[in-house]
Amino acid sequence: MEPFEHEIRKIRPYFPMLQRQMHGKPFIYLDSAATTHKPLAVIEAMSRFYSEEYATVHRSVYDFAAQATDHYQTVRNQVKQFLNAAFVEEIVFTKGTTDGINLIANSFLKAFAKPGDEVILSMMEHHSNLIPWQMVCAERGLTLKWIPMNAQGELELDEFERLLTDRTKIVSVAHIGNVTGTVNPIEKITQMAHSRGAKVLIDGAQSAAHVGVDVQKLGVDFYVFSGHKAYGPTGIGVLYGKKALLEKMPPYQGGGDMIEEVFFDRAVYQQAPLKFEAGTPPIAEVIGLGAALQFIESVGRDKIEAWELELLRYATQKMEEIPGLRILGTAPGKGGIISFQIEQLHPLDIGTLLDIRGIAIRTGNLCAQPTLRQLGVAQTARISFGVYNTHAEVDAFIQALKEVILLLRPTLSY
Repeated sequence: MEPFEHEIRKIRPYFPMLQRQMHGKPFIYLDSAATTHKPLAVIEAMSRFYSEEYATVHRSVYDFAAQATDHYQTVRNQVKQFLNAAFVEEIVFTKGTTDGINLIANSFLKAFAKPGDEVILSMMEHHSNLIPWQMVCAERGLTLKWIPMNAQGELELDEFERLLTDRTKIVSVAHIGNVTGTVNPIEKITQMAHSRGAKVLIDGAQSAAHVGVDVQKLGVDFYVFSGHKAYGPTGIGVLYGKKALLEKMPPYQGGGDMIEEVFFDRAVYQQAPLKFEAGTPPIAEVIGLGAALQFIESVGRDKIEAWELELLRYATQKMEEIPGLRILGTAPGKGGIISFQIEQLHPLDIGTLLDIRGIAIRTGNLCAQPTLRQLGVAQTARISFGVYNTHAEVDAFIQALKEVILLLRPTLSY
């Protein structure tokens, strides 16, 4: 048994959902790329805030409001340290990864782009890192370009270099592809983009909770991730942006809390990050995010990454032994994500029959239709790992998958 698996046994009881049954079977959760389950520390922090500490932030002088404001700001500092940002003012709270990308697509391009300028994405992007750019580019007369992806699920950087021009304003790519699991070479991509004067945004939805992230080392200009994919609550996300850029960007939304002074005909806005946080913020969710990041750090991101890579190795080896099974994305550097097809079987049938056996996986287009088209499929099945998964769960999944295949294709034998 892997040494860390002993620690996993101690971690699992702190996840209430993992103690449940599904269809009368032990619940095996293999869908952490969609959303992660929440440890008790997160649930209790949010419950305690609502039941014992609740107050709004930034607006009042009474004691509970002051305490809530201090707690809220403490989490902002915590996120700064989690990402190794240079300044706390570089941390903007959002509703999630999608909200952060929309903010940058609208605000950054409004400040820095003009008709005829260019935006570069990759062919492995989630719809959330595609649709916002399509919308703004169409509105502002900008050109979208695409970094090609090879059959293994790797970005073709030679082609990327040819796509870059002096009119490229921003490059936006996933840190880890949600279909292929490919870990993209972010430092190299950033260096290439910066050499042509372009800025870089990284979609960290699949990476922030799984690998160490140092935004200064990566050199990126913007980095976004969601709390709910990092063992925290829904409705909260993070946008990191270099201070000098955020200062030059206009607010994305208007309302209370993001203003310094208001007149009938004009307003003076707060400095970043508050000018990007209009309205009463999701205070309990921010507190939950703080508890989630503390949980991640208590386990150790290096341990989490190593354990998930061990599960990836173990599951990949087992799945490659199954006749007719094709894994989508075989790059040497991958995160804990395996998308797969089984010859002549529909992913929905696979997912439904696994569900009956208590196993939760993802099926469908994974919010990445263009990526799947590049890989020659319309839908797929996917398993993905979190810190709480085990070898035994992988074994149970493999056994159940073989049973499903025999049900759907009874002429096979194992």
